[in-house]
Amino acid sequence: MTLVARYLLALLLLGAFVPAWGQKFGYIDTEFIMGKMPEYAQAQLELGRLTETWQREIEAQKKDLDKLYRTYQAEEVVLTEAMKKKRQDEILKKEQDIKAYEAKQFGYEGQLFKKRVELNKPAQDKIFDAVEKVVKARKLDFMFDRNGDLTMLYASPTHDYTEFVLEELGLGSPTRNQPGTKGPVKTVKPPKTPNASADPAFESDSGTPDPVTGSKTRAAKAGKADAGGKP
Repeated sequence: MTLVARYLLALLLLGAFVPAWGQKFGYIDTEFIMGKMPEYAQAQLELGRLTETWQREIEAQKKDLDKLYRTYQAEEVVLTEAMKKKRQDEILKKEQDIKAYEAKQFGYEGQLFKKRVELNKPAQDKIFDAVEKVVKARKLDFMFDRNGDLTMLYASPTHDYTEFVLEELGLGSPTRNQPGTKGPVKTVKPPKTPNASADPAFESDSGTPDPVTGSKTRAAKAGKADAGGKP
């Protein structure tokens, strides 16, 4: 539960000791509102471009790793033990670098997460400012977000102030307090790992080919082959 949700919950519990008829509350749909904001749409486009750029970089690194491993396999019979060890270390280092870069860009609190927070903040700040104005103008005690952590099982449409907030943002419709048809709000998600190589030599522990890790790791497999096993 977020800090805001905890704060609202505390207010509700405190309000239990105050006569119910002395309180006024409302709720809004922030997801619906953001879907109508040009700055939010621009932020999603920028996030999409960043995601594609980082994914292309990762795919290029994986192709380099694949080439490195295949070259090792082709030249293994003519390499000295010292040269084999050096090649294996290079393969392992490349694998680790790719995993680290993926985590840095798409992992928990990675660059994509931070950029999403940064790019969405202007739209969120405008919504908060508009909410404050609506709350003061309508003399409300509480304003909830139906998309927040506090689950709203039922709420009368008369308490829906989404359109009032849209009006403060200059995006309202002629019919006040009547939510429009909801459309999907696009969000950028970390892309899936690219399809693995079709080479059967690259089976993973689960039996699915993996161009990055090989079987456990390419470096480990190369070492096994050097010890007398088949690559």
